[in-house]
Amino acid sequence: MYIDDILYKIVNGQNGFYSFETFILNLLKVHLKTQKRELQISDSHRTSIDAIVHQGFDDFNGSTIIDIKLNFGRMMPKLYFEKLFRPSKEFLELDPKYYLIINGRSINERIKQKYISDFKLFYPNLELVIWGPEEINSIAYKHRTETKKIVDNIFSLRIEQVIENDNIDWKDEREKIIISLIETFKNRQFALFLGAGVSSSAGMPNWNKLLNSLFVSYLTNEFDRSINISDDDINEIVDRLNQVDEQSALMSARYLRKGLSKQQVNDDTFISTITNSLYGLRDKSKAENSTLLTSITNICMPRQNGARIRSVVTYNFDDLLEKNLSQKSIKHHSIYTDNENPSSDELPIYHAHGFLPEDRNLYSSLDKTTLVFSEEGYHHIYSDPYHWSNLIQLYNLKENNCLMIGLSMTDPNLRRLLDISAKNSELNRHFVFMNRLSKEKFIYDLIDDKDENGMKIKSKMQKIENVESAELFLKRHHKLNEEIMKELSVNVIWYEDYEDIPKILARLNNE
Repeated sequence: MYIDDILYKIVNGQNGFYSFETFILNLLKVHLKTQKRELQISDSHRTSIDAIVHQGFDDFNGSTIIDIKLNFGRMMPKLYFEKLFRPSKEFLELDPKYYLIINGRSINERIKQKYISDFKLFYPNLELVIWGPEEINSIAYKHRTETKKIVDNIFSLRIEQVIENDNIDWKDEREKIIISLIETFKNRQFALFLGAGVSSSAGMPNWNKLLNSLFVSYLTNEFDRSINISDDDINEIVDRLNQVDEQSALMSARYLRKGLSKQQVNDDTFISTITNSLYGLRDKSKAENSTLLTSITNICMPRQNGARIRSVVTYNFDDLLEKNLSQKSIKHHSIYTDNENPSSDELPIYHAHGFLPEDRNLYSSLDKTTLVFSEEGYHHIYSDPYHWSNLIQLYNLKENNCLMIGLSMTDPNLRRLLDISAKNSELNRHFVFMNRLSKEKFIYDLIDDKDENGMKIKSKMQKIENVESAELFLKRHHKLNEEIMKELSVNVIWYEDYEDIPKILARLNNE
């Protein structure tokens, strides 16, 4: 069958479903053009509907809404129509006559009829029609030349489609995604994935600051017998090294581990050095129960009908979350090795990259944790698909909806696990908060200046001449990031101000 080759070519990659969706939408555009009909593509996150043809086409004598699926026949009809099928109010107000599901895989005729009969119970005024490979093949073969062009340019067409439909204010679109998050949070189990941004909100040092401190410790050990090297000299050397030698953080950490451990018998002193630097560098002007950590703790609070948050995966070494949970008397269990099992009434906190609590006496078996501080630790976990932390992350990504906070989403291992869990997924099951680059920060630099009275002020220096082109680039840059996250089954919730995150989390609690 002609369509089989097409599906094999475009569906087998990590973005299989979205490539298939792009293929069908563009094939329909070509097909409808011959009938002088227009395909209106949906740009809403709150509906399962992909497009609508207002005047109908082929044998559809009336308004037809279209839902593209890759293999929806695996879903139970009742579940699909109750939970997954979400036609928006605006679409139903158009009084459509037909609901067309275009499915990439063949469906058993008995199952197809079951869908059609169940659909009538939910939407008696709509007629359900299900197309499979045979119907797709008929249209593709009819437009063979155009079909080949679509397949050969699938990625550029997808990007073009995104840009064409990018006519909604990002804050309006964010609100729709937040509402979708709230609805999902009400009805389903969630896991939290927490990154460095969470701990930073409570004053913990970022990675570069921690590395700088450890460089100072290393160099102090190296030069402690020299009367010619002062602390200021060491700091100056560190700053200059960071400026002229931009090594990756993991490589720098490996270098540090070798240096700091050179004259040490075992890793205990190395671990102690990192722990002391980690908590010693914390900005004490910020409370350990930051607004963000408090908001996260609040959504972990069990409800009368059970806990919404089933587990937490954190990539942070510190125990700030545990401290906040203890203050609220929320039962929890910190897990950092492969032989720990929480009880049914405890919230598991999985430290995927290792655990360095401030008071080590409160925990046992800390020496058995794999500390992903340098390349060695990272490679150890990355190369072992059965490492407990990989299995836990993958389990949560497959079985729960996940809310990711304080993560840059650049960790290749997390992206690999997301890719595995999202294979041919037709639903964006997860949510991530991502920092949106504002026009002000992108176009202007803040520089030290003086006002007319000689007082120190900050002035804006324009770094990009063509403001209009910069704004267009930013808009497309953010859209492309959204599409990349979609491939990993993740919805992006943009924020410009870090304080937006606790406010949104508070809405989860209030709802």
